[in-house]
Amino acid sequence: MAFNTSLSGISAANADLNVTSNNIANVNTTGFKESRAEFADMFQSTSYGLSRNAVGSGVRVSNVAQQFSQGNIDPTGRSLDLAISGEGFFTVSSNGAKMYTRAGNFQTDANGYVVNPQGARLQVFAPNPSGNGFDVGRLSDLQLLTTDSPPKSTSTVNLAFTLPGNATAPTVTPFNPADDKTYSHSTGGINVYDSLGVSHVQTSYFVKTANPNEWQVHNYVDGAAVGSPTTLQFSDTGALTTPANGIIAMAPFTPSTGAGVLSMQLNVSGSTQYGEQFALRDTRQDGYASGKLNEISIDTSGVVFARYSNGADKPLGQVALSSFVNPQGLQSQGNNMWAESYTSGAARTGAPNTSDLGQIESGSLESSTVDLTEQLVNMIVAQRNFQANSQMISTQDQVTQTIINIR
Repeated sequence: MAFNTSLSGISAANADLNVTSNNIANVNTTGFKESRAEFADMFQSTSYGLSRNAVGSGVRVSNVAQQFSQGNIDPTGRSLDLAISGEGFFTVSSNGAKMYTRAGNFQTDANGYVVNPQGARLQVFAPNPSGNGFDVGRLSDLQLLTTDSPPKSTSTVNLAFTLPGNATAPTVTPFNPADDKTYSHSTGGINVYDSLGVSHVQTSYFVKTANPNEWQVHNYVDGAAVGSPTTLQFSDTGALTTPANGIIAMAPFTPSTGAGVLSMQLNVSGSTQYGEQFALRDTRQDGYASGKLNEISIDTSGVVFARYSNGADKPLGQVALSSFVNPQGLQSQGNNMWAESYTSGAARTGAPNTSDLGQIESGSLESSTVDLTEQLVNMIVAQRNFQANSQMISTQDQVTQTIINIR
């Protein structure tokens, strides 16, 4: 009886050493979660139950529990190195099976899919066809684009300006864009783009009329007039009143490049007339030329952007994170991956920074949670337990020999 009890203690101490050894071996493993051996005592029982004087019959390993605490986040500067700050697991697909990991050392394969070192593909929510938001009801493999960004023709030019309230009408008439004495102010050249991505220069000229608080705007593209002048009117407090919605629809312009007709509007809402110098506050427009892929970036919400040389940003997907009611119930699959089990509960998948899910730190990796000093102390304790149980076997052997030698 005592021999078996001590043997169970040796077995438990050996298991404790094995767990500690595994922790120490993975002290530098990305996303590794340390394990802890948990023990329970044993009693022999009969069909009548335990005796009131029953003595324990040893110890057994009841569980090896992984501790899903937050590891340190170490910067790497590589955009596809991802760390989770908070709760959740990256969702990856390995041959169609969903797996979960905290190790975010991703890379691209030959087909442009983002994969971990074992080839499991990172799962994301795909962009909606409308381009607004993501389809959070469907997971897909993240594939990075390497093609150029196509051009986009300009549809809106945003102009925000302040015209001087004390301006007078030009003395030289009629209006001539080549003679600055025939107009009061101009926007200078604003680059706009046709459907082929070729840039054109759009210019607006402001001419003060003889009427109070009234101006005319002459719009030109590449030196050619586009439509008739538009009247601007301001209130006595300097607010724009005409056009009421602040939108000036320009006449269509046909480029000589073979591109489609360029139909643009000027958004001048927010423009004012005050007793100060002319000021141009905004000249943004929504078109751009074709562009080369510059980089892939991922924000804290897990949105993956392709950023191009023309300034365009295209969302490719949003990283999907999964959480579990009981993460210790996950089944370890090796290679820093876990699988869902009955005891873990079903995966609850969502976007980073929502519900109980953490945020994404791009250009960083989560380090192992193993505390080397703590593990070395655990090793010493387990070794002492092993030695103590071995000594008990030696003692029991001596007692047995004494009994055998009784004459």
